[in-house]
Amino acid sequence: MKLLARMMSGTLLGLLLCLPAMPAEAAEEDSARQLLVMLQLPKPHYRPDSSYAGNYGDGVGLQARKQVVEALARKHELQLQSEWPMPLVGVDCFVMRLAADDTRTPEQAASEVAKDSHVAWAQAMQVFHGRATQDEPLYPTQPTARQWHLADLHQMATGQGVRVAVIDSGVDVNHPDLAGQVQLNENFVDGQPLVAESHGTAVAGIIAARADNHLGIAGVAPRSRILALRACWQGSPTDTVCTSLSLAKALQTAIQERAQVVNMSLSGPVDRLIASLIDAASARGMLVVAALGSTAEPFPASHRGVLAAGNALPLPAGVLLAPGKEVPTTAPGGGWTLVTGTSFSAAQISGLLALLSELDHSDKGAALRSALVFEPQGRVDTCATLERFVKGAKPACGLNGMDGLGHTSE
Repeated sequence: MKLLARMMSGTLLGLLLCLPAMPAEAAEEDSARQLLVMLQLPKPHYRPDSSYAGNYGDGVGLQARKQVVEALARKHELQLQSEWPMPLVGVDCFVMRLAADDTRTPEQAASEVAKDSHVAWAQAMQVFHGRATQDEPLYPTQPTARQWHLADLHQMATGQGVRVAVIDSGVDVNHPDLAGQVQLNENFVDGQPLVAESHGTAVAGIIAARADNHLGIAGVAPRSRILALRACWQGSPTDTVCTSLSLAKALQTAIQERAQVVNMSLSGPVDRLIASLIDAASARGMLVVAALGSTAEPFPASHRGVLAAGNALPLPAGVLLAPGKEVPTTAPGGGWTLVTGTSFSAAQISGLLALLSELDHSDKGAALRSALVFEPQGRVDTCATLERFVKGAKPACGLNGMDGLGHTSE
């Protein structure tokens, strides 16, 4: 209810409150017939560092924009569904839907609406996915412990106090490895309750699982704090689904909450609204990490300034190689599981950036990106990277044939 109250007031809000929860499959089908229409906000109201508290754009200006968008909906025979202010990119975002008997595609309708002089731009609602494979709960030696010398890294940094936004499906905030690690837990999926889900819980655990409870695993940055921003829902055990609007809401919140690292373990088509918000995040020194997608779904990993992560060679130029096969991590309900996918490579990189953010206080994301030291073929030399920021005597990182857990490597 709190999130809906932020969205709007009056008749439209009343209609939304009466809607029943929508099943995940129906939500994805509904998104396929939606489009987003952006109306430019008046410049005096655009305050990049302020948060939307429910009264943004009240008064004559807000009513005028609503009248404009209602007229647009009637003119183009579209159903107006909801509104969400996006002050960080200077627009009001309105969700419209094609009628059941409308033969146009959302792309065609968006192109028609965009011709109106009041419209900044319009686009079809895009659908994004975070895919993974899973196995039975098990606790083997973590790949990062061997390859990244995790115990040695934690002698230099643990991510103390760094805020990492996990834009994903729901996180199990009561999991014993995540208890106390989640600073914010919000839901941006309309019509569905906030629940713990596999993908988001796995990503959060890789980044920030506790290292002091003698249970399960240790996150790459165990003293970091997670902003769990549910923008996706579990479509199947191996498929997580998100939309342009849910991702945009979560990204805006990540920026307003001043996250230092943003993890987006997902991929989809190029999206102008998401790209604008990523640019706004980068301009504030935030580090955005995304999973390497396919040729058909390259975004947001393909966007400039985003650190893309993959888990297998060969990789495109500029993509970071990180462990992402049979990675042990947290599972909903208090258990652990093995996961595989580029989603989890992205989580490893986000954890590493949280360690760097603890050591470097410049708030300049570009500087931290340039500080990464690489081995051949894109693998990050984690020891050399962190050692750049350690003053005085440096701990022995990755030396003496140790695997990072105190065991002799073969």
